[in-house]
Amino acid sequence: MEFLTDKLALVGNKGKGIRSDCHVTMELAESGGIQVELISKVESMYGDDIRKLIFGIIAYYGLQNVRVLVEDTGALSPVLAARMEAAIRLLTSSGKEYLIPMLTENGYETTRDRNRFSRLYLPGNTPSLMINAGIHKPGGIILDLEDAVAPAKKYEARFIVRNALRNMDFYGAERMVRINQVPAGLADLVFLVPHNVNLLLIPKCESAEQIRLVNEKISQLKAEYKVSSPIWLMPIIESALGVLKSLEIAQSENVVAMAIGLEDYTADLGTRRTQEGTESFFARSMVVNACKAAGIQAIDSVFSDIADMEALKETVIRSKALGFDGMGCIHPRQIRVIHEYYAPDAAEIEKAKKIVNAFIEATAKGLGVVSLGTKMIDPPVVKRAQKLIDLAVSMGKLSADWRNEFLEA
Repeated sequence: MEFLTDKLALVGNKGKGIRSDCHVTMELAESGGIQVELISKVESMYGDDIRKLIFGIIAYYGLQNVRVLVEDTGALSPVLAARMEAAIRLLTSSGKEYLIPMLTENGYETTRDRNRFSRLYLPGNTPSLMINAGIHKPGGIILDLEDAVAPAKKYEARFIVRNALRNMDFYGAERMVRINQVPAGLADLVFLVPHNVNLLLIPKCESAEQIRLVNEKISQLKAEYKVSSPIWLMPIIESALGVLKSLEIAQSENVVAMAIGLEDYTADLGTRRTQEGTESFFARSMVVNACKAAGIQAIDSVFSDIADMEALKETVIRSKALGFDGMGCIHPRQIRVIHEYYAPDAAEIEKAKKIVNAFIEATAKGLGVVSLGTKMIDPPVVKRAQKLIDLAVSMGKLSADWRNEFLEA
């Protein structure tokens, strides 16, 4: 197809290795009507359906004269729709949305204290990696609009992420998005808040003021779009200033977890990240202590070597010993190891069983004080033990009838 001007919208991905995506070249014209050329790897099976969607979106935006070339490598309808809409809105400055259906499976909310052992990062402009990501059972799936997306692609990535939130089955994983650094990331929120995002990650966070701005924008959009479900926040500490401000950040409204990002943090220090983590011990300890003081979850950085499972195991063990409750991952193969070694072990479960049992027996006797042997047990200790018991039961590490089994042992 011949394009007559240089006022083109070029949207999407193409080239060697690209799959489940498409590239759209679009030009508005003064005459000539609607001209569409489709080059697709699945032409024989889905060509008619693809054209129907293309023409339907053009009609939705009321375009009369337009030239479109779609180079398709098997894009699903939500992806094709996102690419077409981004191209049209770039050319027309239209604010009108072309919304695909919301899957009924995606209507769930998440809770403040939900288990967050793992969160899987997926680049927001690479739809092929999003398909069926939930079958790997991460605690959360992060659609990333920040570092994983090139600056020139950030605008169109918002449409992909929005459509993924509406039409990608997350298989029960917490539906997360990492926005861009505040204040630029505030513009991402209109693509996320109305579409049942569960949790937003706030990168390179350095003050409670940034969290306030995010909450303010969320409240405005929730009112505008009549959204009632909670939207939780997870700031990411990635600088020396962020580390020193970590407590005020952790205590901010709607923050349920706080993570540390060690690649940017060590770069800020002017040092190199090592597997031993000596250079980040202070920062990680500060983040853990801030989280515990604020009553939220502490989430460790990602482990970048996707091939070394033994090193990942050792990293998780050290992380848990520091007080972290989970970590990020960049490949599905890391999920099993992360879950296995953040989960409560046999010794932790046994201790929790004794504490909870002592509490139950003391309550039955009308005692105001709970003791285990010669040690007094404070209510927060009992609460943590019960939470660990509940987690162990939910993970199949402990029978729901554990107390009767405990008493019979």
